[in-house]
This record gives sequence, structure tokens and C-alpha cells, in this order.
Amino acid sequence: MVKKRHDATGPGGGIIDLAYRAPAGTPAGVEVMPVAELRARAPEGLLVSPQRLDFHQIVAVRSGSSAHTVDFTGHWLEEGSVLWVRPGQVQQFGDPEAIEGTVVLVQPGFLPSGSPVAAVADDPFRPVVWQPAGQDREAVFCAVGHLEADFRTGAGLPADVHADVLRHLLSVLVLRLAHLTAPVGSRVPAPGGAFLRFRAAVEREFGTSHRVADYARSLGYSSRTLSRATTAAAGVGAKEFIDRRVMLEAKRLLAHSGLSAARIAGRVGFDDAANFSKFFQHREGCSPGAFRARMHQGH
Repeated sequence: MVKKRHDATGPGGGIIDLAYRAPAGTPAGVEVMPVAELRARAPEGLLVSPQRLDFHQIVAVRSGSSAHTVDFTGHWLEEGSVLWVRPGQVQQFGDPEAIEGTVVLVQPGFLPSGSPVAAVADDPFRPVVWQPAGQDREAVFCAVGHLEADFRTGAGLPADVHADVLRHLLSVLVLRLAHLTAPVGSRVPAPGGAFLRFRAAVEREFGTSHRVADYARSLGYSSRTLSRATTAAAGVGAKEFIDRRVMLEAKRLLAHSGLSAARIAGRVGFDDAANFSKFFQHREGCSPGAFRARMHQGH
């Protein structure tokens, strides 16, 4: 894990972009360690600063409790909690000294592309925090324990075999989390291909295009088809889905960077800062400047 850069410096600090590099002698693509080791390896102040990851981070909490923020939503971690922060999300530890457990770091692409387990892992609509109970909790933490043990003891295996063992064990953990016991009828159906392609395109292009018609044309669907697919998968229409992604990035930059509102407007696809301000005011109920001031008052 290495620090790449800040989005910007300024009065509010910046989002620290973190990239993952496997330590020498470990399987490429995944690393498992105690929370205590993560604390020891992180530079002072890093974990309590806003960080945008380019990898998956799973934390299984075995003891202690602490707050944890992911994209402006506060969560409470306690014994038995499982946290999953996905690539691109901005996280901030509350008190990293207050919890113990296991951390799993996974590079995108480590799980087989196109497989059901990869679709679960990469789905940003999945929960950030789980609190499994009873047999579910036993199974999830057993899966974490197997993954940790094989990461630690598999050095004598050929590198490709070791990676395959860890890939299978990680898949068990992912599927266990995806199928935690829930009330009958509460399961969300798997998203269809049209939505998955649209979601990936929005993630790539929200900073340059906000029009459903542009995405429909480039993906080969009608606007109506994209809207139906997005409503079925995400509960909102295609335009609302795009606007929410734009707002999330605007909030990230306002809260965690020193960029001016005009520069942020350009980052999220507005040619004119006034139009960005109107868009933000309409959706958030306050100006970009007022939102930034409110976020900084909380620090």
C-alpha cells in the first residue's frame, strides 16, 4: 500500500489517493494482515485522514469498537463487524487504535473477471458494513481465518498455486457475505447487463457527460432501456443515477480538497461554475461554499 498523491492541498487538506503494491515475496493481488500491522505500516496520521483507495479493503473486527466514515456516511464498527471499502470510495478511520482484527487488501482483477463472485465484489450498491450473527458470523470469521492462515503459511507453494488457493478462499468469504441470512423476499435481484455497462460508463465519463442520451448512444441502447434497467437495479432513473454520481464526487472534492468551486465544477463536467452552483444548490439545499464550510466545522 503506497500513498500516491493528494487531490489538492488547501485549508481543508486533501483526499489522499492510496495505491496498492504487493510487498516482495507475497502473492500479487491480495494481502492479509492483522489490523495492528496496518497501523504499524501506515505513516502517522494517514489512517485518520480522508483516503481514496484504488483497491478493496475488507476489515473483520474481532474486538473493540470505532466509528468509520465512507463517502459521508458514518458507520459504527464493533466486535463481529465486517467493513468493505471498494475502489474509488473515500474512507476515514475514526480511532484505528480502538479495534483489532484482520485486514484483507485486494487489487481489482484478482477475482476472475466476469464471474459471479467478481460481480458481487465490484458492486458498489452492496453494503459497506455487515454485522453477521449466529452461524453466519461463525462462517464469515471462519472464512477470514482460513484466508489469513493460508496467506501466512503458503510461502512454500508455487506462486501461482498460492495465488489460486487465496483466490478460492477469498471467493468463499465474498459469497458468504453476499448471502448472509435475510428475511424472505428481501434479496435484491442481480443487476442486468445493460445496467452494469451503464454503471461502468458513468464511472468513467461522469466528469465529461451528464446526458443519458450520450450514454445510450455509446452503449447501443435506447435512453428508455437504460432508464428501465437502472430503475430496476438501483431504484432510480438513469439521469438521477448520473446526477448522484456527480454530486458524490463534488462533495468529496469540496470536503477533502482545497480546489476552488470553479475548478471542482470543471472536474465534474460543468463548463460554467454558476451552473454547477445552481445544480449543487438544487440537490443539496445549500451552495458549494456553504457545504464546504459545514464539513470543515466538523473537523
